[in-house]
Amino acid sequence: MIENGAVLPMFYLPPVDYFTNLLAFKPNVVFEREEHFPKQTYRNRANIYSPDGRQVLTVPVIKGSKNHTVIKDVKISYDFRWQRAHWMGLQTCYRSSAYFEYYEDDFAPFYEKQTKYLFDYNRELLELLLRLLKIKIDIQVTDTYEPAYPHLTDLRTSLNGKNANHTQQKPYFQVFEERQGFLQNLSIADLLFNQGPQALNYL
Repeated sequence: MIENGAVLPMFYLPPVDYFTNLLAFKPNVVFEREEHFPKQTYRNRANIYSPDGRQVLTVPVIKGSKNHTVIKDVKISYDFRWQRAHWMGLQTCYRSSAYFEYYEDDFAPFYEKQTKYLFDYNRELLELLLRLLKIKIDIQVTDTYEPAYPHLTDLRTSLNGKNANHTQQKPYFQVFEERQGFLQNLSIADLLFNQGPQALNYL
């Protein structure tokens, strides 16, 4: 049993605050795989900085993935060409950033191949992000659902767009900040594309 660690949800292109928490508790981190899928969370959506401000990228899931569906069983829907839309969105928002071209080939495959399950897709993306950020951690997942973890900091519900992020973030350069100023807690992709190898030092 992991003690003095944290249980984290598995997000799509997680926000910066997610990685701040992950670093604070690593290596004692376990990722929730058995929870019921909560809608309208970072599990299938991410925020990026567009020319018009905050833009939400949502991974559609197959109808029937209601709150009673276990997260590991939630299937991604490909009825809509969301991968093309997300990749075009990322290019539109970050093509002029300092490091988009540096990471472009790492991210592109995630918007071409079709992964069946949302959890698996998010996990593969997380593995990429950890490698790019040079964060070494073994991804451990839950085997059963536990409503509470007495020995862990439970971050399954606190890290969401409805709550203010836990850490006040220092501003870093963002491509469109002259339009709406610094936007806090966007997807880690925003930090990577703007800061590149310095992203870990920022975190």
